[in-house]
Amino acid sequence: MLLRPAARFPLALSLRSAAGAPLGDVFAFASGLYFRGKLAYARAFGRARAGQTSAWVITPGAGLVEPERRVRGEQIRAWAKVPVDLGEARYRRPLERDARGLASALPPAAEVVLLGSIASDKYADLLVAVFGQRLLFPSDFVGRGDMSRGGLLLRAARDGGELPYRAVHGALRRGPRPPRLARLPRRRPAARAE
Repeated sequence: MLLRPAARFPLALSLRSAAGAPLGDVFAFASGLYFRGKLAYARAFGRARAGQTSAWVITPGAGLVEPERRVRGEQIRAWAKVPVDLGEARYRRPLERDARGLASALPPAAEVVLLGSIASDKYADLLVAVFGQRLLFPSDFVGRGDMSRGGLLLRAARDGGELPYRAVHGALRRGPRPPRLARLPRRRPAARAE
């Protein structure tokens, strides 16, 4: 829908423009709740040195990319042709290159929080090999699906409560499904003055 030439909504138009659209906005549109949760959480709790980004997006074929970087439709189409599989060099090499670069640029005591699925073989093992014990994840992720993780992250960002972390290396990555998140009360629209 976003890449359709006939699409006229602002993000689609921006993606087709010479300037492009912010990668974070494009991924949030494509994946909905889960990526919106990741982005909101990273913006709420990410810590970086002045002038540096505190969040990175794993992309197929381009490694780690800042969510603010502007991308165009051609880049999204090119990434769609790269299998997200560590056996695929076009995916693995840029990710490994950027992860190693980030690891060497970080202070020795800096921690890296993975907001993606820790049960996935698509990146977790590679990132553990690069960051070791410094690679953490929200412990409440175990057993949750994408939508549940997204909701958890959005709530934490909204409420200002950072989640507890543990190291990915050696952690239980799959577990029983936790109870569903409680439904949030519906917000009533503001009354209009007449």
